[in-house]
Amino acid sequence: MIRSEILTEIAPILRDQLVVCNIGIPSQELHAIDDQPSNFYMLGTMGLASSIGLGLALAQPKPVIVIDGDGSVLTNLGTLPTIGNNAPANYILMIIDNGSYGSTGDQPTYTGKKTSLAGMARAAGCDNVVEVRDRHTGPALQQALAAQQATVLVVKCDSGNAKMPVITMDPVEIRTRFMQAVAHR
Repeated sequence: MIRSEILTEIAPILRDQLVVCNIGIPSQELHAIDDQPSNFYMLGTMGLASSIGLGLALAQPKPVIVIDGDGSVLTNLGTLPTIGNNAPANYILMIIDNGSYGSTGDQPTYTGKKTSLAGMARAAGCDNVVEVRDRHTGPALQQALAAQQATVLVVKCDSGNAKMPVITMDPVEIRTRFMQAVAHR
């Protein structure tokens, strides 16, 4: 499976959650698959979805699911110890690890070689780290939500992007409707 197929599979699970989605093509894919006001689409700031989601989880009690990528997490490894030492029970970081920088041309990342993001998350102090293959994403995400504890979910999948249209909403509009969704959940 590729990332867009995973997002299609888990869209019904995400629908009732606050979601912060990684920069570029992952946000375009989620937007095209199931646009929700409770989805915050990153249009810039590579590597910061996990940090923004952490801040949101710390600021309010509702579950927050961050959809991030291996390439983005690798550009901001400092976020893992911050998560490991501060993540509240309502925080789930789902890293879709396709072994590539998907939004910039599918150049390979080191997770396709010897680097393990699950191992790095554990070493950074994350207590609940789960690694699954793509086809097991839905059940693993449901278990993470039911557990009500901070979770890093590393989803190994194939590299590839679906052709999706760009998000035409202005960043201010994305922010405003997301903030309204947070206030009304």
